[in-house]
Order: sequence, then C-alpha cells, then structure tokens
Amino acid sequence: MNPMPPYHFFRRRWLPLILVLWGPLSPAAGAANPRTAPALDPAYVSALAVANHFLQAWQSGDVESGTVLLTGHAKEALNREALDRFFSNPDPSGYEIDRGTLVKRGRYEFAVVLVTSASKSPRIRRRFSSIVIVNTGKNDWAVDKLP
Repeated sequence: MNPMPPYHFFRRRWLPLILVLWGPLSPAAGAANPRTAPALDPAYVSALAVANHFLQAWQSGDVESGTVLLTGHAKEALNREALDRFFSNPDPSGYEIDRGTLVKRGRYEFAVVLVTSASKSPRIRRRFSSIVIVNTGKNDWAVDKLP
C-alpha cells in the first residue's frame, strides 16, 4: 500500500482551515455590501434632523411648529384645512424614519411609516409614505413633500 502523497494531506487537512481563516481577511469579503451605510455628510444630518422635527410636530399635533418647517412650495400645495387635518392626531401615534437617499444635490427623501392606534380599537394603523427635505439656501432645510 502506497502512503498518501504529501499534497493530499495538505489539501485534506489544512486547505479548509486556511480558506476559513483567509475569507474574512480578504478584500472581497467586505466589498460591495449593499447594507453598508453610505458616508454621512453634514447635509444629510441636517436633512434628517428636519424630517425628525417635522414628524415630532405631527406626532404632538403642533401645527405651528410643523408649518414653520415647510417650504413655500409645500405650503402652496396644501390649504390650511388640509394642513390642520394632517396635524390633527387625537390618538396615540408614532413614526419610523428609514435611511434617506440623496435624490439630487440639496434634496433628500426619507421613507417613513406613520403609526396610529385608535383609542377605541385595538387596531394599529400603519401608513407607508416618504418625506422630501430640501436645502432652501444658507444651509436651511425644509420639508418640500409631506408624508
């Protein structure tokens, strides 16, 4: 009986171990991960902060604070009655903001979920939408499209 050639021993015993150890260290292991967050810049952070402040105003039913954060375009698109209806929130409510995307320079869109629960019903209502935040100049950001 012939003994096993030396390369068979290496291939059977050490190669799987080397591949397991080398895999996480290889440059391709972390490349092109679609779930990796993009680099954040101050513009993104400012836009996210405005989206958060606006949705906090919606959650608390604060029409005045929410209206201040709207662009002229958004104010023209809505009449006062529609704006009051959007901010009227008698039931407990909350919101979720997903990662924003740069639509074009100075314009971000965030996917949002508006969550409300009727006090008289155990049902929770979730409304999926998006909010668009734009740079209005001098690093001022405002809501251009309501959810």
